[in-house]
Order: sequence, then C-alpha cells, then structure tokens
Amino acid sequence: MSDFGEASGVRHQFSDRLFHWVMAACIFLLGGTAFLPIIGYKFDWLPIHWWTGMVLVAAILFHLYRVFAVHGIGRMLPVADDVRETVQVALNRSTEGLQPAKYDAFQKSYHWTAAITVLATVVTGVIMLAKIDTTFWKRDPSLLPEPVWGVIYVIHGLGAMLLLFLVILHIYFSLIPSHRTYLTSMILGHGPELARKD
Repeated sequence: MSDFGEASGVRHQFSDRLFHWVMAACIFLLGGTAFLPIIGYKFDWLPIHWWTGMVLVAAILFHLYRVFAVHGIGRMLPVADDVRETVQVALNRSTEGLQPAKYDAFQKSYHWTAAITVLATVVTGVIMLAKIDTTFWKRDPSLLPEPVWGVIYVIHGLGAMLLLFLVILHIYFSLIPSHRTYLTSMILGHGPELARKD
C-alpha cells in the first residue's frame, strides 16, 4: 500500500466527522439493543432501538445531502485504477503509476459494502416499525403479508450480523499503525489528503 506521508491538510470536514461519530454511536446502540437481549441481558430495549434507528435515518439523510450537494459522489465511485490497484496489491506488485485519489480501492470497497448493508438494514427496520406502537402511530402488522414480513426480518437480521463484522473490521484497520493517520483525521480532521498517491 501507499506511504501516507505527513498529515498535510484537512481530510475530513467537521460535518463529515460529526456524521461518522453519530453513525458509529447509533450502530453501537442498535447493536447493543439488538444482541444483548439475545444473550440474556433483559431490559426494555425496543424504545431505545427504534429511537436510535430514527436518529440514524436522520444522520443518513444529512450525509446524503452532503454527498450530493456539497462533495459530489465522484470521489467514491469505483474507477479503472481501483481495479488495477486491487490486482497489483493482490499480486504484491507496486501501485506506482495509478491516478492519485482521496480514497483507495479498499476504502471505496469498504464504504460501498457498509453503505449497502446499512441502507438495507435501515430500510427494513423502518418497515418493521409498522409492527410496533410508537409515539406517532399504532401498530398495523397487516400492512404486509406474512411471507413478506419473513423476508424483511431475514434481511434485517443478516444486515445486523454483517454490520457487526464490518464494525470489527473497521476498528481493526483503524488501529493498525499504517492506518493510524486515518483514525487521527477522523478525530481532528487533519490527515493525508490522498490515500492513493502516484
């Protein structure tokens, strides 16, 4: 992988760091309220779970606004050099000659995997709100037929399990020495402007 060099500028603006940490807090709370009752810790988890889910929905909408209205989606879209980088790293070859990029192929792959997983889990979670009484509406489980509810529950559960794995992976990679500058940039903002250098 590339040598990241010295921290040279603002890698993540405050609004983007705020989104990241709000989303992280939501994912931990949602995971805790989902999995702790399963392993025997009994508490009134449902209100915490769905309120946290609503905060996550608001954070995602904020992030989507920033992506499309402020940053543009271009930096996160896969390009041909991402494929070349993946192949060259897999073959243990130099990545010299590739176009510089703020995010390398592996960061983009992780982001898209996490984004699709979070969206699938959130969308199914919002649909599942029809089955509980909330502050805003009464439950209506007849909204969908039982087989469809089954599919929604399976997608939601699989999404939660995959998110658990992705969180562990994310924490691991943020703590290894060669990626420590990315962790610092997500806390302080300053860090390597380019993950893939030419």
